[in-house]
Amino acid sequence: MSYPGALHLHATRTPGRTALVCGDRALSFGELDRASTRLARAYAERGVAQGDFVTIALPNGPEFVLACFAIWKLGAVPQPVSWKLPEKERSAILAEAKPALVVGITSEAASGAPSVPAGFAPEDRHGDDPLPDRTSPSRQALASGGSTGRPKLIVDALPAECDPDEPFYGNQPGSTVLVPGPQYHAAGFLNTSFTLVIGGTVVLLARFDPSEALASIERYRVQWVSFVPTMLLRIWRLPEAERAKYDLSSLERVVSSGAPCPAWLMHELIGWLGPDRVFEAYGGTERIGGTLISGGEWLAHPGSVGRPTAGRRIRILDELGRELPPGEIGEVFMMPPGGRGSTYRYIGADARATSDGWETLGDLGYLDADGFLYLVDRRTDMIVTGGANVYPAEVEAALEAHPRVRSCAVIGLPDPDLGQRVHAIVEAELPLGDAELREHLAKHLARGKHPRSFEYVDAPLRDEAGKVRRSALREARMPRA
Repeated sequence: MSYPGALHLHATRTPGRTALVCGDRALSFGELDRASTRLARAYAERGVAQGDFVTIALPNGPEFVLACFAIWKLGAVPQPVSWKLPEKERSAILAEAKPALVVGITSEAASGAPSVPAGFAPEDRHGDDPLPDRTSPSRQALASGGSTGRPKLIVDALPAECDPDEPFYGNQPGSTVLVPGPQYHAAGFLNTSFTLVIGGTVVLLARFDPSEALASIERYRVQWVSFVPTMLLRIWRLPEAERAKYDLSSLERVVSSGAPCPAWLMHELIGWLGPDRVFEAYGGTERIGGTLISGGEWLAHPGSVGRPTAGRRIRILDELGRELPPGEIGEVFMMPPGGRGSTYRYIGADARATSDGWETLGDLGYLDADGFLYLVDRRTDMIVTGGANVYPAEVEAALEAHPRVRSCAVIGLPDPDLGQRVHAIVEAELPLGDAELREHLAKHLARGKHPRSFEYVDAPLRDEAGKVRRSALREARMPRA
């Protein structure tokens, strides 16, 4: 069944059931269905047709969700981007997408594409009678800069179809799901769209706040939520009395995804919430592979992100393309059950793949004897200092274990003696100095992995999706190096 068909089905079955909550605004399934139909008619008048891309530059909120369903109702493809993108980066994405319409920005900022601003509303003449059923050829086309910083589009290979009565990754039909992350990121977008098409209620945060997230779980009896590790770290850093005052008994599944969760933090979360409710997932927007691990499995395989799910396969290869045995670090290559090309296509980039079609997202890791995957870092971010390999993610996890470090990024900068030196950029609760951090790291890392230099900043180093662009941070510091 098409996404619009699924929405209309739930609007017919349970028109008054709450579909979406964001802040002080709520939409029922009936309201979401009717309002998105009216908006679809307004978009169609502006030229949106079957198969077109429509770029959405809106913050989290009902307006974003309505835009997506309006686009799907025309058989077009939602193409979300951050509403805070600088003009240069947004223009580069629009050049690749060639959208039929840009939603959320002025015509002057749309690089020549037709556009409607934030707050755009259909007119009275745009009726809410059902439109002909259409199916978008792709569920979404998400933008990514990846480790290179060059924008590309990841176009989903699956049409916007679903079984409205089937679970999605442990999310049961009719469940209440908290979505704390941005809608331009895969996790937030997919969790919102899938929850709605299987008849669940989405509690969407306009922006992440650790206390608000816990309060929303209690207030709406949330059953399922996916956080990035940065969010989980901020929740864990709340005073214990603050965390303990919320009733989280409704939770059935809490998933960490988007980046590897530091082992020390995962251990604490399992102790707090219990091994049966905590999970960690690994994958990419490309969906070429994915793993999942429960809290109980994690305790037996600490640090792992799990084993492949749903028929996906993983191999660890060295630089010559040879498969490595358990315990040896190499590049993680994956194959989806449908073979290469069955899950996505790129616009503006080429996949890194072997001659027989195994693809990689650029992550380095290893498998243990039981087939559990362990990630160490991204291939492009590895630092070679004095002939030794240092993985920034390992150093960052150690730094973030310090109670006053809010976020950090570790990069390699040129060094005449070592080739590269390890440099740490730290957002911390000041005062915090080099000596205290070095003393802390001595308890967590071998000496050769310690940063040679520290830099302190007063702004978060990770975006709303928990991502850090080390390549951009490195480039910005090269002249000073």
